[in-house]
Amino acid sequence: MKKIGLMTSGGDAPGMNSCIRSITKYCLNEGIESIGFHDGFQGIIENKYEVLSFENVDNIVQRGGTILGTYRCEQFKTKQGRQKAIKNIESIGLDALICIGGDGTFTGASILSEEMNIPVIGIPGTIDNDIFGTDHTIGYDTALNTVVEAVDKIRDTAGSHNRIFFVEVMGKNAGFIALNSAIASGAESVLIPEEHTDADLLAKDLIEQNKGRRSSIVIVAEGDDGGGAKKIMNQVKPLMSGYSLRHSILGHIQRGGRPSAFDRMLATRMGAYAVELLIRGESNIMIGSNGDKLVYLPIKEAIKIISKPDLTKLEMLTKLRTLTM
Repeated sequence: MKKIGLMTSGGDAPGMNSCIRSITKYCLNEGIESIGFHDGFQGIIENKYEVLSFENVDNIVQRGGTILGTYRCEQFKTKQGRQKAIKNIESIGLDALICIGGDGTFTGASILSEEMNIPVIGIPGTIDNDIFGTDHTIGYDTALNTVVEAVDKIRDTAGSHNRIFFVEVMGKNAGFIALNSAIASGAESVLIPEEHTDADLLAKDLIEQNKGRRSSIVIVAEGDDGGGAKKIMNQVKPLMSGYSLRHSILGHIQRGGRPSAFDRMLATRMGAYAVELLIRGESNIMIGSNGDKLVYLPIKEAIKIISKPDLTKLEMLTKLRTLTM
């Protein structure tokens, strides 16, 4: 290994910079050149890269986002686009590529590896935590804490005005953030994509739970089949005469901010492990976490299997008087 490329792709996640730093410093200490591509696969197609030095990655462990930039590249999905990428990779003389991102990133990396026979390693970086083969993805812990902090503040104003708040969090296809933030924030109800939402039942449950209370919080995953916080609130409103209902969409604040200590450590360990595995001759794998240990599995397996949150937690929420639908 003389040259290893790295990139961040898809949605940004807190901790990506910690991972970039770890990969670069580990490479340099092993005498390997670290090539950082800007804007994901788009950067490979346009040949936008820089040779990373210790100075490039100094003092970035605490920064959110990604210094390399990220992009959802439609052009890479075409054979013509990938041929441009392959030509550029060959001209640079890369020996391997490390891709930090989610399912889409891993799919692109796997196809690229097959078409040009280059070793690739995937590192899961997404706030949704919806990647099979890992307990935690980079950025998830930070996003979860951001949501809980925001809900705590919403609870203050909800209690002051005797209101029910429907708080929408990220999660188009998976309810990890919604379910676990509901537990951590003591929310009265949680609606996730994995479970069907019944507006009539939701209204009845909220009326029952609000006897003698001054506030209620309903956490709604953006991908819930009810259609998001605002739509669900409007469905429930006619069924709850006399109650004050509001909605709040947290949006992209969940992606930003300084990564938590957990995400910094996870990203640092995964980055270093990726380089170590490449030096050992491993390829076409994704790194994951299992408890406090790092593991790896075939990248195709990570793409193929859909990851879902532990739905037994809903049973616990029922016993804590939290809605499960």
